[in-house]
Amino acid sequence: MMHYGYIGLGNLGANCAACLLKGGFAVTVTDLDKGNAGALLDAGAIWADTPAEVAASVDHVITCLPSPAVTRTVLLEILPAMQAGANWIEMSTLSRDDVLAMAALAASHEVRMMELPVTGGVHLAAQGKITMLAGGDQDLFDLHLPALEAMGDQVFHIGPLGSAAIIKVITNMLAFIHLKACGEALMLAKRGGLDLGQAWHAIKASSGNSFVHETEGALVLNGSYDIGFNMDLVLKDLGFAMDFGREFEVPLDLAGATRQSYIAARAAYGAEAQSPMVVKLLEDMLGTDLRADGFPAKLR
Repeated sequence: MMHYGYIGLGNLGANCAACLLKGGFAVTVTDLDKGNAGALLDAGAIWADTPAEVAASVDHVITCLPSPAVTRTVLLEILPAMQAGANWIEMSTLSRDDVLAMAALAASHEVRMMELPVTGGVHLAAQGKITMLAGGDQDLFDLHLPALEAMGDQVFHIGPLGSAAIIKVITNMLAFIHLKACGEALMLAKRGGLDLGQAWHAIKASSGNSFVHETEGALVLNGSYDIGFNMDLVLKDLGFAMDFGREFEVPLDLAGATRQSYIAARAAYGAEAQSPMVVKLLEDMLGTDLRADGFPAKLR
């Protein structure tokens, strides 16, 4: 079994690293906050104090970081330390240009890159059921497939480097649009005098259902809004979508309107506010909350 390094133990990274351990892989981890590694260390992970120490001690390195700037900083630290023949797997959501530029930087150190953004939510990552979207050479995909299957239950090789960046942005764009639509639909039900719990279940059983309605819609009805994904991350991804729209000459009217709603929600609640709070913007505007009994505060 290969020994993987895992750098970045946020909501997503810690769960994916835990799945690698459960899959029988040796895993060395690091993060700015060692406290994020507590459960992993209890499960058998090895701690390293720096990304360079991780890179020097493992077969391959996985990163899962909050922004392209952070990814590049960490990459510059790990590349000189990586062992001969080591690969770099990047799980963050990056633009295609960032992917290609960083792959070229890695190649200058004789390190090959595979991009691996994921979709489905932190709760699915915790279960090892998140969807994995790989971009890169076929032989790299084949080599790391056992590790990918330990972390996710649906694994797609989208194509060459840069391909996964495009499909990940598309899936996130759809999720953000669906969330805005879900809030408006629930508000129609509430203001129309319907029982919101029954309305949610009826929508779930209808042609209007979506993954977002079933998951984030439930958190709105609980009032926690806690999906583990903040406004800054939404706006980063919607920015990537709008860039692709301009590059590929596709008018993204719904995405553009949705982006404006998230900009307003970030202004109202802050950059760290949970993404479903875009619905709270409508609740506050109308003085009408969307609450129903029996819905979870967090997804399991």
